[in-house]
Amino acid sequence: MMENARNTDAGAWQIGGANIDALAIAVAGVEGFQDIGVEDLVPLDTKGLVHAHVRVRGRDAVLRIPRLNLAGKAPGDNLLYQAACFGRASASGHAPQVFGSIPPMKGIPWGALLVEEVQGKLPYLPDDIGAIARALAAIHGVSVPERGARPPLPSHDDPIGSTLNVIEAQSTYLHRADIDKQSLAILEGELAWARSYAETAAGSDVPIALVGTDTHPGNFMVDVTGRAFFVDLEKTQYGMPAIDLAHATVYTSTMWDPDIATELTDQQVAAFYAEYFDAIPDDLAERVRPGCAPLRRFTWLRTTTWCAKWWVESRDGAAWSATRHDPAYTAAVRRRVADYLNPDTIDRIRTGLESKSWIG
Repeated sequence: MMENARNTDAGAWQIGGANIDALAIAVAGVEGFQDIGVEDLVPLDTKGLVHAHVRVRGRDAVLRIPRLNLAGKAPGDNLLYQAACFGRASASGHAPQVFGSIPPMKGIPWGALLVEEVQGKLPYLPDDIGAIARALAAIHGVSVPERGARPPLPSHDDPIGSTLNVIEAQSTYLHRADIDKQSLAILEGELAWARSYAETAAGSDVPIALVGTDTHPGNFMVDVTGRAFFVDLEKTQYGMPAIDLAHATVYTSTMWDPDIATELTDQQVAAFYAEYFDAIPDDLAERVRPGCAPLRRFTWLRTTTWCAKWWVESRDGAAWSATRHDPAYTAAVRRRVADYLNPDTIDRIRTGLESKSWIG
């Protein structure tokens, strides 16, 4: 595997376009890792579109190497932001610690974070859904600093409106994605509903917490004690807990990672919410509950419009293009996105999300 990392395109993909020798030198410059050599770095199998991972053998540590940044940040700023994401979430006891940061340099164009490697397994659904609920409760319970101390993490005065802005921007891709007319009609109806909901909810009492944002189950690991860790933190911000809860349990999330893909039943989703509410203070639970049912629809629409964006950009040679990513992985993502944009899938999900009083 190490030889591949040096000499093949597949290996370059595995280590995020970085140079393995440059990585070894940089890791050896981190306190406590001075004895690390190139033979100690083991590229891990590709599972994500945005980051590569390289294990530091024998140290319970992994290099997290960006391949790109979707928010338009410069490489150095992107790394500082991600370090802050890990640093703040790790206070919950359910996210990895940061051991060090490697700035962008020759051979490592986007830099890298050296973080704790969680020793465990991917969640098994539905058995581990309660562990994910408890992890999110702990992350949402991290103290929120005064506004001036929140950067570089974003913080939204109107998180529902901010999410709608994301949906609106992504929805511009719907007509370009050449999706089925029935799918398009349903999604346009959902956009109208989302605009109405955001207008109605404006100015309401919305709880703000540290949130993971990209909280699909494939972004968690479960250790040998059954404790869940959120491990993919490049979108952490201060926002609405209910959106995290939705993103952990809707169909488009639980089916995303092919290694754990499971469609949860209503009863299993209800058990997830019950576990979460049991783990947070009663006063916070009272403020989170009212938004849970509508924000499941909102979050599903955010994901589905992103799928339209990905479909267009992966075809048109932008950041998601198969020419810039592992073709086999891109093909697997394309199959999932095709399912999510299928009219039967969209109609079934939308119908199921319209009324979930057992959540709120």
